[in-house]
Amino acid sequence: MAPLQLLLFLLLCALALGWLSRRINLPYPIALVIGGSLLGFVPGLPQLQFDPQLLLVLVLPPILYQAALLTSWRDFKANLRPIGFLAIGLVIVTTLAVGAALKLLFPEMPWAVAFVFGAIVSPPDAVAATAVLSRYNIPHRVGVVLEGESLVNDASGLVLYKFAVAAVLTSAFSLADASVQFLLVAAGGTAFGMIIAWVFVRLHRHIGDPFIEVLVSMSIPYAAYVAAESVHLSGVLAVVAAGLFRGRYAPQMVSAQMRILARSVWNILVFLLNSMIFILIGLQLSGIVARLGNYAADQLALVSLCVSAVAILVRFLWVYLAAWLPRLAGASPPPPGHQFIVSWCGMRGIVSLAAALALPLETHAGEGFPYRDLLIFLTFVVIFATLVGQGLTLAPLIRRLGLGSEAGLRDEQMRARSDMGRAALEAIDSYVAQQGVAAGLAARVRAEFAEKIARDTPSGPAMPEEAEAARQLRIAAIRAERAELIRVWQSNQISDDVLHHLEEELDYQESRL
Repeated sequence: MAPLQLLLFLLLCALALGWLSRRINLPYPIALVIGGSLLGFVPGLPQLQFDPQLLLVLVLPPILYQAALLTSWRDFKANLRPIGFLAIGLVIVTTLAVGAALKLLFPEMPWAVAFVFGAIVSPPDAVAATAVLSRYNIPHRVGVVLEGESLVNDASGLVLYKFAVAAVLTSAFSLADASVQFLLVAAGGTAFGMIIAWVFVRLHRHIGDPFIEVLVSMSIPYAAYVAAESVHLSGVLAVVAAGLFRGRYAPQMVSAQMRILARSVWNILVFLLNSMIFILIGLQLSGIVARLGNYAADQLALVSLCVSAVAILVRFLWVYLAAWLPRLAGASPPPPGHQFIVSWCGMRGIVSLAAALALPLETHAGEGFPYRDLLIFLTFVVIFATLVGQGLTLAPLIRRLGLGSEAGLRDEQMRARSDMGRAALEAIDSYVAQQGVAAGLAARVRAEFAEKIARDTPSGPAMPEEAEAARQLRIAAIRAERAELIRVWQSNQISDDVLHHLEEELDYQESRL
């Protein structure tokens, strides 16, 4: 298959999987892992050859950066203890437990190889967690802890992964040296990422063009990752730190036009990268399974079941231990329902898959990387079991446990809108007093904002019905405007430029409703 044909095939597969996920109302990571697994059974598809390390550099930085950019620093800092307990402690424990289980099932397997697999499947995935959790009505703090954990544990898991892979490649490992290096590369990578982000924040203030701003923002994760790795620091932690740092300053320095453009570009890029990884594993799956012919089918099934079960059960034990520890200090533990949902939300995803595909083909001695195909196969099985099995059962579990979002976020939103409305009215009155704007014009603008404040501040039991009726009324009016705009354009009364400009305004108005 020629490169252009292959690219077209990948794009068509991505579009088909994205369309399918929307048609059957599935979070798209679940549709991707199902679609990728089905590709492995299509006969005649090509076996692709690619540089594993290039794949890791291409895929991980933008995915981790977007997740970090959208993470609330305030919520992250407020929940640092549970996030750290899960993102660092649980990753280490999962690496050891899953590695030990695999070593028990394959006694001839080197410990370093077993721990490579443990590190690969240790971190739940940020994209999978966000895509799945955003569809369900879960308590805010639970969502914050899960998304914060899935962001930081990618970094800790991949640092362990690199040490384990290095041990396999060189056949040498020192726990003391690895511990010191772990601290150095983690602290150095974090500091390096913040420095890179600070430089780009300073540069951003002097650009002023939305398209260039978006291109610059897309270069930050790659710059942070490559620069940190070139000085032997953690590129993953550098990307995460850069995203958190820049996200803290983004509201003050990013224009509305750039934000709208960047949101669309980043969503498309992350979706395409996710699609590419799952399609690549699908294209290789049949070849990997064929090369595992020396293993019996029942043996592969037993190993797959065991490592998946260990990965899930270790999380339950660790979460309930983390909930029990605050009692020793006299603090009240989280509700049991919250503990169960946090335990159940261990979906693995693209980070684990990219790490598995990025395993080197050969050791430094020139031999093939031991058990490489088996590790990739088992990684896909764990992803399938956690993402599909746990992801699809989240909704009934949440309903069964009677969980829901707290009213706190809604109250914060209403207070913020009320404060914003009052500030707008004060600004209008001040501008009118200073500039002498006509009274009729000022009254009309003031009435628009006053009506907006009233709409965003329910004051009685009948208000939700009134608000919904007003929303439907506005949507009907906007759609009438759109129909008339298309009519005058089709009758050649306006140019295409005017059509696109007014169409964009109507799109934003309708999306807000």
